Amino acid sequence: MDGLRVIPTWRHGRERLYVCRTDGRNIAWYDREAGRVNLLSEDRREDVLGVLGPFLTGAVEVGPPPVPTPAELARLSLHPDDDLAPNRPGEALQTVLDHEPGPQRPLRPDPRRRALEAELAVGEALDRLEGAGWHTLHSVPLPGGDRVHHLVIGPGGLFAVHTLYARRRRVLVADPMVTVGRGEARPVLRLARAGADRASYALTAEVRPVLAFFGPRDVAVTASPRDVRILLDTDVMSLARSGGVLKPADIEALHATARDRGTWVRV
Repeated sequence: MDGLRVIPTWRHGRERLYVCRTDGRNIAWYDREAGRVNLLSEDRREDVLGVLGPFLTGAVEVGPPPVPTPAELARLSLHPDDDLAPNRPGEALQTVLDHEPGPQRPLRPDPRRRALEAELAVGEALDRLEGAGWHTLHSVPLPGGDRVHHLVIGPGGLFAVHTLYARRRRVLVADPMVTVGRGEARPVLRLARAGADRASYALTAEVRPVLAFFGPRDVAVTASPRDVRILLDTDVMSLARSGGVLKPADIEALHATARDRGTWVRV
């Protein structure tokens, strides 16, 4: 174990413990979530397990790193600036607010901050689908300054989720218009459909639109839109009950394509 040290890191929300030599080179890493120690050198197996001993929990598989899939190779070839996977929910809005915070008006909250609150709540709920074989990309940029709030890819297909702040307000949906509280009616369903259509064009696959309301008092729908699924932030995980559309290999391939910023430059 002489000369070995353990360095914890976080990548895409997952913890890894790297085992490094004194010159800084990695010889192994422990993926706690996967329960696996990946060895780059079988010669140092006992030393690696010895230094990792205090950190190992439960049954652990030990061996060389798995051969990357084509989707993983595509991800590894991406420049970090072109990889959308690390985007946080509301990433684009947060960036705007960081540079243009706007005036502080206690009695008139900035609508951008409310929109951010909605995207955070819905996005964090969608991220919990990861363990069920789903991937979610947040703040997918589209030409012209538009964006898909959340793109969800999984066994049930692809969904473009558009979020809307409605905390403690009554919502009326009259396709294509949506009225929140005493505000003006807006063609929100048209926006949701447009985002899904552009995503379908970029990925050459069917992307279905979803409209997710954050915190409404109640939602009245005069006539259910045939092609737009309407959900509350508290039940977006119901998307996981959709299945039988995409195989795991198809999910990974579509995710690899969708996370590349270059996929979206001509839609």
